[in-house]
Amino acid sequence: MSNLNTPGGSEDRSPAAYWKANVRLMAGCLIVWAIVSFGFAILLRPLLASIAIGGTDLGFWFAQQGSILVFIIIIFFYAFRMSALDRKFNVDEE
Repeated sequence: MSNLNTPGGSEDRSPAAYWKANVRLMAGCLIVWAIVSFGFAILLRPLLASIAIGGTDLGFWFAQQGSILVFIIIIFFYAFRMSALDRKFNVDEE
């Protein structure tokens, strides 16, 4: 099997390559979610307390609304990227 680094430039379209790309995408989404929900809302809250948004401090906003909104954005991003990945590896439903 070949990959992107081969002289021919063909891509590896094996099930293992598909799974590796899927895990990499999931890991990236989970890292962003953890940073926003745990990092901004809990760990960085004292630093964000001086920034006001919507009548409250930014740390509280991330804990109550920002984390949820970012999570919803991540869901749509994941669905969009997985559709592209499915087409790339010829495992789409169409």
